[in-house]
Amino acid sequence: MAIENVQQLLTEQLGKNRCDVITTTAMTGKDYYAVYFVTESVIASITAANIQTGTGSAAASLHTTIAAGTTLFLAVSAITLTSGLAICYYDQAI
Repeated sequence: MAIENVQQLLTEQLGKNRCDVITTTAMTGKDYYAVYFVTESVIASITAANIQTGTGSAAASLHTTIAAGTTLFLAVSAITLTSGLAICYYDQAI
């Protein structure tokens, strides 16, 4: 989706669509476009359609500690945290 004006950009940045606030519950069958980590978090597993696989690239590389304030912009369909807190943003409008 292309941002066509400043107002649309601001609306996107403020999270106009639905979101899930997650801790350690496995989230599956989702359609997230961004995951923001409120506190330092540990990703136990993550599935994202747009992560390329091959030499040096794998979703398993994200099974690590993520610093607070980090945002992942990925097409995430499933995520589980070992610890921490994240806000997961849906692409669908409310």
